[in-house]
Amino acid sequence: MATALESTTAKAHRLAELREFLRSRRARVTPAEAGLPEGGARRRTPGLRREEVAVLAGVGVSWYQWLEQGRDITVSPQVLDSVARVLRLGPAERRHLYVLAGLNPPAAEVDPEARDMCQGLRRLIEAWMPFPAHIMDAYWNTVLYNESASIVLGMRPEIVQNCLISFFTDTVYRSRSADWEELAPKVVAQFRAACSERPDDEGFRAVVEQVKAASEEFTRLWERQDVMPGGLNRKVLSHPLVGPLYMEATQLRVPARPDLVVVLHTPLPEADTAAKLEWLVSPEGRRGAMYPVAG
Repeated sequence: MATALESTTAKAHRLAELREFLRSRRARVTPAEAGLPEGGARRRTPGLRREEVAVLAGVGVSWYQWLEQGRDITVSPQVLDSVARVLRLGPAERRHLYVLAGLNPPAAEVDPEARDMCQGLRRLIEAWMPFPAHIMDAYWNTVLYNESASIVLGMRPEIVQNCLISFFTDTVYRSRSADWEELAPKVVAQFRAACSERPDDEGFRAVVEQVKAASEEFTRLWERQDVMPGGLNRKVLSHPLVGPLYMEATQLRVPARPDLVVVLHTPLPEADTAAKLEWLVSPEGRRGAMYPVAG
C-alpha cells in the first residue's frame, strides 16, 4: 500500500512489478475469452491489446497505458476491479493488483479452485490424533473435528455447532474447563477481532445476538469492547477419566481458504498430558468415555 513513508526505491520496484504483472495477465487472455469478435487486424501476440483492455474495462486508453507502464497515477478500487474482471484475475491475483497499485487490498476470498480442500484439511486434523483438532468457518461454526476433540473437548452432534456459542452454553465443556473464567475474555475479544475483518457482515451480528440471548456472561464481556487477535490460547481441562490436561490451542489460517480456521491443540508438559490424550483415544479409553464419540 502506498504511504508517505514509501521510499523512492520501494515505489519504483512496486510500479515495475505492476507493469510486468499487467503485461503478463493481458498476454494470457485471448480475444475470444474476452468476448471480442473474431477477425480484425493480424495480431503479433495471442493476448489482448492495451486498447482492448481499456475499452472492455470502461477506462481511457491513455490512462490504461500509463497504468501498465507503471506510471505513478491515481487509481480507484472500482477501476481496478474493472481491469481485474477483463484480465480474468482470480481472488489472489486481484489482491496482488491492489497492492501493486498502492491500494489496500480487498478482503481475501476463496479461490474457486480451492473449494475442494476440505478433504485435505480433514486428513490434517485426523493426522493430528491423538490430540484434539477442529476446523471452523469465519463465524466460528464447526466444520470438522477429529475423534480426540469429541472425547476431550466434548464436541458432539447434539450441541450447537458454533464454537463461540458452545463455549458459553455447553455444560460439558464448561464443567471440564478449569480456567474458563480466565479464558472467556480472550475468546470474546478474539471473536470481536474476527468481526472487525468484516464489519458489514450480518452473519457475525447474528451469532453475537444468539449468544447474548443465551448468556449474560457473554453480554458483559462483549460490552467491554476488548479486541485480541486469534493465535494461541492456553487451556486447562479436567477430564472425568484422566484428570487435568494442559494444552495450547493454536489457530492457523490456510491462505487458499481464508474462510476457514484450523485449531490444533498441542499437549504441554504438565500432568503428563500427551500420554493421557493417547490413552483417551485408545480402545480402552474409548470404552470408558462418559460421552458419545461423534462419527
